Amino acid sequence: MLDTLRRIVQEVNNAADIPSALNLMAKRVRDAMGTEVCSIYLRHEEEQRYVLMASEGLKQEAVGHVSLGLSEGLVGQVGLREEPVNLEDAFSHPKFHYLAETGEDPFHAFLGVPVMHHGKVLGVMVVQQRDVRRFDQSEEAFLVTISAQLSAVIAHAHASGVLFDQLDTGDGLLPSFYDGLPGCPGAAIGYGVLLFPAADLSAVPDRQVEDVSAEIARLDDALVRVRQEVRDLAERASKSLGTEEQALFDVYLRMLDRHALPAEVIVHIREGQWAQGALRTVVDAHVRNFEMMDDPYLRERAADVRDLGRRVLAQLQSQNRRHIVFPDDCILLGEDISAPMLMEVPRERIRGIVTTRGSRNSHMAIVARAMGIPTVVGAQNLPLKKMDDKEIIVDGFRGRVVANASPELKEQFEEIIAEEANLQAGLEKLRDEPAETLDGVRIPLQVNTGLMTDINRSIERGAEGVGLYRTEIPFMVRDRFPSEEEQRVIYREQLAAFAPHPVTMRTLDIGGDKSLSYFPIEEENPFLGWRGIRVTLDHPEIFMVQVRAMLKASDGLDNLRIMLPMVTSVIEAEEAQHLIHRAWLEVRDEGLDIAMPQVGVMIEVPAAVYQARALAQRVDFLSIGTNDLTQYLLAVDRNNRQVASLYNSYHPAVLHAILHVVEQAHEEGVPVSVCGEMAGEVGSALLLMAMGVNALSMNASNLLKVKAAVRQVKASFTRQLLNEVLAMDNGEVIAAYVDLQLDKAGLGELLRNRKALV
Repeated sequence: MLDTLRRIVQEVNNAADIPSALNLMAKRVRDAMGTEVCSIYLRHEEEQRYVLMASEGLKQEAVGHVSLGLSEGLVGQVGLREEPVNLEDAFSHPKFHYLAETGEDPFHAFLGVPVMHHGKVLGVMVVQQRDVRRFDQSEEAFLVTISAQLSAVIAHAHASGVLFDQLDTGDGLLPSFYDGLPGCPGAAIGYGVLLFPAADLSAVPDRQVEDVSAEIARLDDALVRVRQEVRDLAERASKSLGTEEQALFDVYLRMLDRHALPAEVIVHIREGQWAQGALRTVVDAHVRNFEMMDDPYLRERAADVRDLGRRVLAQLQSQNRRHIVFPDDCILLGEDISAPMLMEVPRERIRGIVTTRGSRNSHMAIVARAMGIPTVVGAQNLPLKKMDDKEIIVDGFRGRVVANASPELKEQFEEIIAEEANLQAGLEKLRDEPAETLDGVRIPLQVNTGLMTDINRSIERGAEGVGLYRTEIPFMVRDRFPSEEEQRVIYREQLAAFAPHPVTMRTLDIGGDKSLSYFPIEEENPFLGWRGIRVTLDHPEIFMVQVRAMLKASDGLDNLRIMLPMVTSVIEAEEAQHLIHRAWLEVRDEGLDIAMPQVGVMIEVPAAVYQARALAQRVDFLSIGTNDLTQYLLAVDRNNRQVASLYNSYHPAVLHAILHVVEQAHEEGVPVSVCGEMAGEVGSALLLMAMGVNALSMNASNLLKVKAAVRQVKASFTRQLLNEVLAMDNGEVIAAYVDLQLDKAGLGELLRNRKALV
């Protein structure tokens, strides 16, 4: 039965479209169970009915036309109970509702199971038989199993907006919502422009050639043109991107080097394959290998290889690319949009970006954040071909795309966009004002940085230093470890830009969802594996080079602070401090009179929470990384759609853990900062301030909002609010209560965008 199950799931997943998938599902389940009828009823939210969408055994003319109310008939009963209903004679059940149009008269035995996805009933799968008999336990278990396995397909059908196209609702197109992941915050309205390559690698056939030398020459000629194309894009990018983002194009050029991917293509050409076929073989192999990798960053390299392959193929085929007209309000769409593809579009016309693949770690997402373009990635249910030239809404705050928006919904987003613009314009006057409450309590507001383009945005918003500089970014955009001098130059730019304010540089933090293509970490559970300080302590040669570069970069500035990530024990902190002290002595021996910088640790795992006092006795400061701390405390990966809704920074466990750290550190006279997303959200920022956090570090785009909120309240108000929420035991209730109280206090404008988003 397991083989049958796998075969059905595989066939359905490979179906050409949703109707085909549903029909195939009904046929295969009926055959596998040896029953006479298998039908699939799906829930139509707007009509509030279950619609017969596929059937093997009932009249086909009923499909798409017959429906039942949500509480009507046995189908409605299955949906209401959210569990199987197994009857030997359906006709005798009080909830039985006869549908003459279906031709179900002869069928007595009835088994219906709900189709559930993320706790919601999407539909009901039914099998029927003429005999008066009860389906046995194994049959019921099989149908439950197949329903659970195929729920994702049906969820996609619901989300795609094409599921009920065959129904004549008479009220035109309804709004459709497609969930992905936030790539860059913000909201945008515009017209979709589908980016796709002119060359289709998958369509290239195998073809033998006799003149191998001529074929290699054709490849070399194509490579010359593609390399120049990439250089031209890099030149264009230099006008809007910093050094780090431009390094992405260097990666492309290295991949195009004669000794890299082209060398493999030439091997296949020498075996008699024509250039296009050899290119397809090599690119497909690399894409498959990358896509099978567990590491998110490495998986993203598949998009780079695919894009390069298409570019080379386009040159080999000597085909002109499709001439795309970019409207003034342009929403870029694509399965994968590589950084070079993005740079081909006039920046002033781009309002938003949406991809059906990818993650926050993709090169494109890095560039989009640098350019401040609202972006949604991984919107896998979005029907791209139907979105081209259609007006859509990008909600980069929640990672959602809206199509066929009603006038009311569009107006709501227009207000959000306008309010965001007006709010930012109005907040600019606060740039040089302190973040100080009405009763005189002041808190420094710092920024989280990683890209060079973050510097200007941060300074323009009046940042009082850097609470977290992510040093892994310069490592991630290269194909090798950066040298000590290369690191020194990058770090110096950050330190000099913010001097005399402090710049807290986190030592290399890889592992988990951050990895290096040239230093792969293969683990079954990377978030509980070799990451953060564990990696660098095992590789002191990497750690020492980085620390020496940091120290040398601080020469004459003395605003460097070093922070250690993923610390879980006092021993790790002591070992790292020993290495830092050794690096400091080495730098001083070279003749540089550099002060020993402050050293701190990140509190981002439960173990560190309960060792906060012991750690505070050994370091100069603590910094709470609320993103990872929340994930570890709640055992929730917020990048996982299955459980992302459970991620809640207002969860009582999170609030009490932070308060414990602050209290323990302050007893030792050690300051505590927060550098996670909680610091940049108005409500949680005020709660953190009430807890006694000494500094908040956030994305530059949130800084002025938080400053405005701080300046409009009294510290006594925030402490009272904190005491009230600490007595609560439900994170959702806490979040709603905080919003309510801040709205009453006149901060509604600062909260409106978050509250208004659908």
